[in-house]
Amino acid sequence: MLRFLFLIPFLFLSLFSFTQQNYFQFWLETGIKGKINKRIEYAFEWNNRFGNYNLETIFGQASIKYKFKKWLKPSVDYRYISDRQDNSNYSSSHRLNFNLQFSQTKKRLDLGLRLRYQYSFTQLTIMTYEPEFDESFRIKPSISYDINNFPLTPQISTEFFFDPSNYELGNRFTKIRYSASFALDIKGPHKVEFGYIFDQRIQMAIPLNRHILNVSYAFQINNN
Repeated sequence: MLRFLFLIPFLFLSLFSFTQQNYFQFWLETGIKGKINKRIEYAFEWNNRFGNYNLETIFGQASIKYKFKKWLKPSVDYRYISDRQDNSNYSSSHRLNFNLQFSQTKKRLDLGLRLRYQYSFTQLTIMTYEPEFDESFRIKPSISYDINNFPLTPQISTEFFFDPSNYELGNRFTKIRYSASFALDIKGPHKVEFGYIFDQRIQMAIPLNRHILNVSYAFQINNN
């Protein structure tokens, strides 16, 4: 099943790449993570996204995660977003993410599946739907492998965005995002990842491909 999910993006690439525009971005993420107790984790993040207009999107996020089972962790995120519009003004939005994270480890192989429902209090784009910010269901399978005696842990993932609204172009998949990234295997509280993301709108009035370089840093607080 997972193998089938990872093949889907390549099918869509061949169908839609001829009509879409290409756009380049750089995402920089920083944050801190910690534990309240053995089951509850928290995180605070700050994200800057740069594009043709320099700094285009800023958002801060606060998260709380609960270890229900070893293989299941539900979580909730609150996000405050400031996004640059075509008129150069910034519009603000509040968003909640409700997540279910499933994981399974087999020796050095980690399999993951994240289900997310995101709800926006204020729609950033008044006239058009934006799957990145507006209401959406998201499905994200992932695979990572810890290579023995190698400083990088590779990971690949694919994420599907579904618009649940009932307007003319609603009730359909609107975006596919797949990524290839590496996590640095370093000791201590520092967590560093970097990678490439291909982000593709599909079945929308304004098709767009985004090529994204992503760098993230997190500081893990030791509660012991």
